[in-house]
Amino acid sequence: MSGVPWLTLLGVVPLTGAVVVAAIPRGRDLLAKQVALGVSLLVLVLTVVMAVQYDPAGDSFQFTERYDWIPRFGISYAVGVDGIALVLLAMAAVLVPVVILSSWHDAETSARPARVYFALMLALEACIVWVFSATDLFLFYVFFEVMLVPVYFLIGTFGGAQRSYAAVKFLLYSLLGGLLMLAALIGLYVVSTRSIPGGTFDFFALRDLPIDPATQKMLFLGFFFAFAVKAPLWPFHTWLPDAAAEATPGTSILLIGVLDKVGTFGMLRYCLQLFPDASRYYAPAVVVIAVVGIVYGALVAIGQSDMLRLVAYTSLSHFGFIALGIFAFTTQGQSGSTLYMVNHGFSTAGLLIVAGYLIRRRGSKLIADYGGVQRVAPLLAGVFLVMGLASLALPGLSTFVSEFLVMVGTYTRYPVAAVIATAGIVLAALYILIWFQRVATGPATEAVRGMRDLVGREMLAVVPLVVLLVGLGFFPKPVLDVVNPAVTTTLDRVGVSDPAPTVDAEGTAP
Repeated sequence: MSGVPWLTLLGVVPLTGAVVVAAIPRGRDLLAKQVALGVSLLVLVLTVVMAVQYDPAGDSFQFTERYDWIPRFGISYAVGVDGIALVLLAMAAVLVPVVILSSWHDAETSARPARVYFALMLALEACIVWVFSATDLFLFYVFFEVMLVPVYFLIGTFGGAQRSYAAVKFLLYSLLGGLLMLAALIGLYVVSTRSIPGGTFDFFALRDLPIDPATQKMLFLGFFFAFAVKAPLWPFHTWLPDAAAEATPGTSILLIGVLDKVGTFGMLRYCLQLFPDASRYYAPAVVVIAVVGIVYGALVAIGQSDMLRLVAYTSLSHFGFIALGIFAFTTQGQSGSTLYMVNHGFSTAGLLIVAGYLIRRRGSKLIADYGGVQRVAPLLAGVFLVMGLASLALPGLSTFVSEFLVMVGTYTRYPVAAVIATAGIVLAALYILIWFQRVATGPATEAVRGMRDLVGREMLAVVPLVVLLVGLGFFPKPVLDVVNPAVTTTLDRVGVSDPAPTVDAEGTAP
């Protein structure tokens, strides 16, 4: 089994599935859905088999493959995963079949056949595999840009009334960020030619490249801006609420729950390890941006009347926590941020699935159009409550573990930022509980009377998320054991270590 090209296989299977689904004759939508679901489940099984073979105590990057692609410019097809990339791949592999199950009828209102919708989802999954596993920066950039294509068509073809505007805005923001990263990538290649004949895009060679601090600062900004737009971080976030509000709930799950993680992953993998001096220099500024995003996103979420826009602004706040943990430069902070990425994917997917179920039944995204849902659909309201509590990081759910680690890791280096960020935790309770109260509690309104409860397929989509959120809440060790060695390697590359404790073992000042 060790000779199996796992990462190539994980990319080729959904890509092939996308072609097969797209080729299914018109009028066979049910078959297209079944094939797409089967392919996504196969990818999940392959991911689990690969993950079982990963050795946290082994090499920092495993399942590596490398083949020359454009030797003249030092470009290769090179893939491999560390613990951080592995858990993000696993998260994506879980969410894609969940999205397909929950989006079974999402494309039925579009003039385009459903097979196109599900084929685009599988194509996006293939891009996600390669963007998380690429160890050649040119290969990473290619898939960083290519994955915009299926998302653009998912929003622009199957979205709401303002779908064209939202899709174009998403594309323009992403392309602008990508162009700045391309300029920085070319600059990095030119710098590499001074030390490596012919230059290289190989990540392992570039992270050992001697680059003077001034050059690092310029190159860092190109990469960071692209990742900040992708995440997104405040103030580069304005495309997200429009995209989330106009896309189908399934597309929003892939966009917010999976695709946006590429931004924070890129900060961990590339900004920190390729430009360690610049990362330390800009860290205070990024911490400020993150804290503003945490508070701003939570405040704006409270005032939203549209459920999908509300989830988008909550995610802006959550991404602030993730960035805060990354640039705190502590093992707790970065391990918490990585776990946060995974947990945010699951909890936000759950909220968007619930919102999608409500919208499909009632035909409205407006919170004011609901009331008393728990009286007519108790299972749906119960899942809504669990996912809401996960979003506000209730102890006992996995989001609490990640948020706690981020806050502890941040406090040891930036105590003021950590204290201000706690406002986001308090505000999260407000926007989630107010939303739940308005939609689910009280007497059932005329509009929701007769609303059916969850059916079998819909339960199959949400049960795995509930199990993961509860299971990792009580036992996060398997994920942290995989993530921690990669975090330690990252901090070693940046040249920082955890701050010394301010009290001794007996609890007194040293």
